[in-house]
Amino acid sequence: MYFAALLARTEDGWEASDTELDDVETLSDLTDLAREASDEDTVLVLIEQEDAWFGVVRVDGEEDPRIYVSDAAAAARSSYGEILLTDELLGREPGDDEADLDSLDLDGTEDGEPEDSDEDEEETVSDEAVSHSPVGDRDILADLGVSEKELLALDEGDALSTIADALGAAEVLETVR
Repeated sequence: MYFAALLARTEDGWEASDTELDDVETLSDLTDLAREASDEDTVLVLIEQEDAWFGVVRVDGEEDPRIYVSDAAAAARSSYGEILLTDELLGREPGDDEADLDSLDLDGTEDGEPEDSDEDEEETVSDEAVSHSPVGDRDILADLGVSEKELLALDEGDALSTIADALGAAEVLETVR
């Protein structure tokens, strides 16, 4: 089960709204959604898959979004997690995971050679290269009261509640849960 919410910092404190991610296909779409909540102030997009992983996307005005994901491998198996796991976040060159279309023959094999089971195993290994460790900006919430050490110590089951509590936004987050 997924939960996603927007927390927007305003002059009066934090405002929360649950958000539907069905129409969000890219990080750019998610960033646009956050900017619609507030053009100038900080907006946090909080996403969790129950007991598996959580992610935080921080959008400050027109700056590039900052991202933190608690478990890259678990998020990689999730459609919402895939939105957050950009090549840059994973330390890959853009397009590393795509086949070179010029090297493919029309029969679906590289250079017209029959498929070899060793090549299939290599592809599987490269797909699993995403580790179960946190990725992204570990200082994403430091100026808001959640240090890197505290962020890394969060348990996936109650991470968003703990973050909201540290921000002073626990009550508003609970209203949209």
